[in-house]
Amino acid sequence: MKDVSHAVSTDVDPTAPLVDIRHLVKSYRRGVQTVPVLSDITLAIGEGDFIALMGPSGSGKSTLLNLIAGIDRPDGGELRVGGQDITRLSEAELAGWRAAHVGFIFQFYNLMPVLTAFENIELPLMLTRLTRKERRERVALVLDMVNLSNRAHHYPSELSGGQQQRVAIARALITDPTLIVADEPTGDLDRTSAEEVLAMMQRLNRELGKTIIMVTHDAHAAGAAKALVHLEKGELTNGTTR
Repeated sequence: MKDVSHAVSTDVDPTAPLVDIRHLVKSYRRGVQTVPVLSDITLAIGEGDFIALMGPSGSGKSTLLNLIAGIDRPDGGELRVGGQDITRLSEAELAGWRAAHVGFIFQFYNLMPVLTAFENIELPLMLTRLTRKERRERVALVLDMVNLSNRAHHYPSELSGGQQQRVAIARALITDPTLIVADEPTGDLDRTSAEEVLAMMQRLNRELGKTIIMVTHDAHAAGAAKALVHLEKGELTNGTTR
């Protein structure tokens, strides 16, 4: 591994990176106490990067991921994604921005148990203006991409953990998002299923050029990424690239 100052930098052209974070600060209230979580984070992630965020429990890596994805808001600093300062958006605008630009992959899949794989993947498209025919065509396409066309009408309870996570990946892809964020995507999988999911994420990055930010505590999973970003007690320590 070598230094990644070109990919993950604290001194960058603000027009270049897809994700441009400057002096980001975040804390939470716990009773009467204010607990700092992130301190003066400055980070740039280029379009087409595959970044693994690593750090011990409580280091702030999931908080940083949630801020980038527009799930949470910082206390201070700038956060631009695709040139858009998402810290300045209203709640309604932020919800619309997330729907259009972010695909989510979670550790425990977050699939609706009463919906089939096909219906789970189609769900984000229900808020769009696509026709039923267009939705079905798009779902069929991503099902084929994750090799689950033959499981389209199975419910989550009828699928293995690895298959459920592949459904979740397809759901994340269905709106053709600018950014894919993954929070411990292999944390609930056996090694074989984890390898399949990581290989699929690498393919999405390599062949489709998708920008992926993945939180993981697993060094083996992190090895699938192009670059590693380390957090320690809410501060960036260093980054490396493969």
